[in-house]
Amino acid sequence: MNKLGINLFLWTTTMNEDLLDTLAFVKQTGYDFVEVPIADTDVSKWSRIGEQLDALGLDRVACSICGPEFSLISPEPAVRKAAVERLKSVIDCAQALGARLLTGPYHSGFKTFTGQPATLQEWNWSVEGMREVAEYAQSRDIVLSLEYLNRFESYLITCADELIRYVEDVNHSHCRLMYDTFHAHIEEKNSAEALRKCAPYLTHVQISENDRSTPGQGQVDFDAIFSVLNDIDYTGTISIEAFGLTPTDLASAAHIVRKMFSSPEQLAVDGLAMLQAKLTEPSPLAETIALNGHAGNGKAI
Repeated sequence: MNKLGINLFLWTTTMNEDLLDTLAFVKQTGYDFVEVPIADTDVSKWSRIGEQLDALGLDRVACSICGPEFSLISPEPAVRKAAVERLKSVIDCAQALGARLLTGPYHSGFKTFTGQPATLQEWNWSVEGMREVAEYAQSRDIVLSLEYLNRFESYLITCADELIRYVEDVNHSHCRLMYDTFHAHIEEKNSAEALRKCAPYLTHVQISENDRSTPGQGQVDFDAIFSVLNDIDYTGTISIEAFGLTPTDLASAAHIVRKMFSSPEQLAVDGLAMLQAKLTEPSPLAETIALNGHAGNGKAI
């Protein structure tokens, strides 16, 4: 059975605020876990937050990004080395938090561009660095769950095919991938089939609407997405990722310029209801079998 969560980006990017009431609300609403953004690498801070989550009975998934100063595809060897060391520190923080999964697009610098397509050299730099990071992650019992972004946020990996090839090139048991419906909605010809391709390496799914607001109230075809999740027997974590106008830097980070829901709390309630409804809907195959009374081979199921 899938564990359902929500990304705390809806409320914070730093985790420096007092979020106890928010975390308690998330638990009371019915979520199983929170997706926690790791920005700084103060291990003691993440240990404290892990203890708070333990007390509430909330599981957790960690997420992070790397800026231009920590890019695995920088032409500067010192920057690439700093990126590897930074990711190792983030892994230490994820371990202190009590997470077993570290998601995010840290294969390259977030929103860092050269004006040209990615080169083979950049690809190889990233693969080489990520292999070292994955080895370290294994020693800390953390699985890397890499994310592809859209063309406005990355140029190294922007679709499922590229991300699958990347994971296969890294070729490490602790380097896997995640799927985000927001980026897929922009970049894929068929979002559901892109998800299906990811199945062999899939460790996490982010449910995000095309406008980054309440999932199920926009253009993303969630019927098709959840049909594929059912078809591939996906039992991993599923989280909602949304952004809003808050006093933090979230609005500028996600380019949110207008209010699209009444409150983060209402989005969390409505979003969880959508997830639960989609996960309990019978698949098209099950509906066909129910109507016909038998499977295609004549045997009852």
